[in-house]
Amino acid sequence: MSNNITDAKILIVEDEPQINRLVELVLQSAGYYKIRKAYDGREALNLIKIEKPDLILLDIMIPEIDGFELCKMIKNDNNLKSVQIIMLTAKKMEEDILKGFESGAIDYISKPFSNRILLARIKAHLLNSTINTQKSYKNITLDNLRKSVTLDGKLIKLTKFEYIILETFITNVGIVFSRSQLLSYLRGDDGFNVSERAMDVQIVNLRKKLGDFGSNIETVRGLGYKLKECNE
Repeated sequence: MSNNITDAKILIVEDEPQINRLVELVLQSAGYYKIRKAYDGREALNLIKIEKPDLILLDIMIPEIDGFELCKMIKNDNNLKSVQIIMLTAKKMEEDILKGFESGAIDYISKPFSNRILLARIKAHLLNSTINTQKSYKNITLDNLRKSVTLDGKLIKLTKFEYIILETFITNVGIVFSRSQLLSYLRGDDGFNVSERAMDVQIVNLRKKLGDFGSNIETVRGLGYKLKECNE
């Protein structure tokens, strides 16, 4: 998902065609255009595996696989657990609401619902997701969920270690990191043996892959490396 939340991929899972269409129209009125619809749990699961939406509006009482079970299946799948789920249902009992959250939903909205409230809740969750999963600096963006890097909108392929180094710099712009500090990030809990000399090679390779942008990673003589501050 880009920083524009209306680019979010949203899946509506609702077996009543009229309600399904109503929710779609509400979303479209707010500028959301990447909308898919499913009418039962099995159809929804297939779509989710193929398209991995950013957010799902999920009814509980749907055929094939009910909403509670579908929510659990999504959250137990490492490739899908980042998908946000809002339950949109007529079930209003406290135990149903608690069961929804226990299944992995981030929100629970009872029918009938206010269109404005629905849109406000969707916006809040998408904004929160974008803030927590994406980091940007100048014209480069890191997506922590997908472990991907885009530069001027173009995907840049980095190794695991190169990604960790770049993420460290972007999270701490202007902070100087010694080679030993950067090594501690790379080693993590794995005890992987990386030498300080190898760290210099990692930095050189990272700069090359980033092209002109690589000049923002500065060498601080006798100290280590830092990412240039935007106003420098």
